[in-house]
This record gives sequence, C-alpha cells and structure tokens, in this order.
Amino acid sequence: MKRSDSRILTTHVGSLIRPQALQEFLRAKQGGKPYDEKAYQACLTSSVAEVVAEQGKAGIDVVSDGEFGKAISWSQYALERLSGFERRPIKEDKANPFKRGADRTKFAEFYAELDAHDGVATTVEAICTGPIKYTGQAELQTDIDNFRAALKTTKVEEAFMPVAAPASVIPDRKNEFYKSEDDIMAAIAAAMHEEYKMIIDAGFIVQLDDARNAVTYDRMVPPGTFADYRKWLGQQVEIINTAIKGLPVDKIRYHVCWGSWPGPHTSDVPLKDIVDLILGVKVGAYVIEGANPRHEHEWKVWKDAKLAPGQVLIPGVISHATNVVEHPELVAERIVRLAKLVGRENVIGGTDCGFAQGPFHRRVHPSIMWAKLQSLAEGARLASKELWS
Repeated sequence: MKRSDSRILTTHVGSLIRPQALQEFLRAKQGGKPYDEKAYQACLTSSVAEVVAEQGKAGIDVVSDGEFGKAISWSQYALERLSGFERRPIKEDKANPFKRGADRTKFAEFYAELDAHDGVATTVEAICTGPIKYTGQAELQTDIDNFRAALKTTKVEEAFMPVAAPASVIPDRKNEFYKSEDDIMAAIAAAMHEEYKMIIDAGFIVQLDDARNAVTYDRMVPPGTFADYRKWLGQQVEIINTAIKGLPVDKIRYHVCWGSWPGPHTSDVPLKDIVDLILGVKVGAYVIEGANPRHEHEWKVWKDAKLAPGQVLIPGVISHATNVVEHPELVAERIVRLAKLVGRENVIGGTDCGFAQGPFHRRVHPSIMWAKLQSLAEGARLASKELWS
C-alpha cells in the first residue's frame, strides 16, 4: 500500500455517480426488462475508463472503478454474488428494517420529509433460504478486467476496489436456514473471503465498507445497553479478521462511517468509544468519516489512539453529503492537524463516504462531486507544502 512519503496522497471511498447511459441499462436490468447485453457491457467498459480518467484529471492518486459494475447498492449487490438468498416484498411498512433507529424516532417528521423527497424507500427484504456460497466470480472478473483496462491509459499511484465487509453484506436480512446468527455470519465471512482474495490477487487494494458496524448503535441502544453494543461490535471485528485471514494486511483498507445519510445523526456512537475496536481490525489502512459537522471534532481522538507500525489513516476531509465545496485551505487544515498527530507519512486525504449509495441514488450533482475531488487534491498540495517545508 502506498504511503505519503514525499507528499500527501489523495483517495476517496469508492462509489461515484454513474453516467446516465449506464443508469439506463441498470434500470432495465433491475426491472427485469429486455436490454442489449453486448451494448451494456460496452457501455460499462467505457464508463469505467472515463471515470478512472476523470479521477486522474481531478488529482486523485488512489482511484477506484466507481463501483460501476454493481447493479444494486454498495451492500445489497452481494445478493447477485452469493447463493442462498431470495427477495420478498415487505408486507407492512412498520416492519421495514430500513425505517428504524433512534435518530429516526427523535426526528420522525424530518425523516418523513426526507424519505418522500429522496424516493428511495426499500420495499423488498432479503431472506436466507439455503447455504451461502460465493457465486459472483464471473461478475467480479468483469469488474477487474474493466478496471485493469482503464488503468492502462491513466497514470495513478494505486488502485482499489470497494466491497462490503461481513456485517454490511445484505444487512437487515432474515434467516430461515442457519441455526444461529453466528452460523450465518460465519458462512458470509467464508464466502466473501473469495471476493476479497480475487481483488487482491488481481493486484488491487481491497476496501471493506462497513457502515453497519457504527450504525448498529443507533438501532440497538436503547433498548440495549452500550455494553451490549460493545460486545456485538467486538464479535464483528473477530468475524472481519476471520474473513481476511491469510490475506496480505497491506492490501486491505477498512472503511467506517455512520451511515452518512443527510440527517441529524444525534444518536451516532462517538468514535472515541469504539476506536479501540476499530483498530482491532487487522488491515493496512483505516478510512474513517471525519468531515461532517457531527464528527469533525473527533480528529482529537488520534491524540491518544495509536496506529500500529506501517498502518495508514485515511480521514474524510471532504463531505459527500453537502453541495458546499470545501475550500482547499480547510482541507489542508484538516489534513495537517492529523498529520501532526499520527505522522505525515501515515495520512492519505479522503472523503467521508461514497458520492453514490447505489446506481440511482446520489448525494450531490456530478459537477459538484468533481469540484470536491479537485478541492481535495488542491488541499493535499497545500498541506504537503506546509508539512514538507
């Protein structure tokens, strides 16, 4: 994994806004409507090449494929790569697992307005009805091939592919097959290990996206206690380490955020209360949300929390959830204060989360996304001048 040895490098969380032409194919694919498979594959290949090139132009050093090959969201895509699941309509709105949580209860009127505006209510749920095995080799290989081809024409420092961490694989699923939650999680970890390994074997960094681990606090406490949550989170860390066992640590990044939806987030668990568990995940880099106003103050956590030798911190210094483009000087300030705590070579500038949570759900306009990434690159240059002066 590259480090900021002579200047601050830049990256982001992975998911980028899909172009309209690609979205049209994905709508047809999701809706079960006929489409030209050959034309879709050509559009996908060209779209990946373009988005990689645009990242390079924006000044991003460690790039992704934008997650363009995933026809569903960042976590639900696994439904198309794992056996053992089927989807059924959610019969009652009150039973919808995507509409619960302490923040939603406290600000019910706001969330009703947000849901109506976004129009992204989930109406189906995933049910495990058989053994879970990884079946997405061909689809993943297509993603790898498209990414590799795109990188031949764009010079970057490094490349990564984001995928779901075990706890975030098809979250809120129901289990009708395995005897216990431990059993189904063990099966998911074993299956996803194949995806992680394929990406690393292809020569890329693998990023484990894990909003669910932090968000579960909002879902669990109350009625559960903080001790209940800590115990649960500790178990998830063990599952992640099982899923990546035997893989090179310096080829793995772990992304933590608090769901990153544009809401109050007053019931988010503080980073200081879980950072020790996060650091228990045996990876080479931690990608942690830190630019939004609910969590920006938590840079101070790194006065006491310590990275292991060789590990990298990739803080969010750009928010994906506001149309305001951060000034490069603010970006530089955010980078510098962390670099002085953990070492300049151990910091890579990043974003809070992906700019698109799925193929059709974006947080900002594409033009603003690119402006933000350019500001990230410029802020990193300013920070480098200060840190290496």
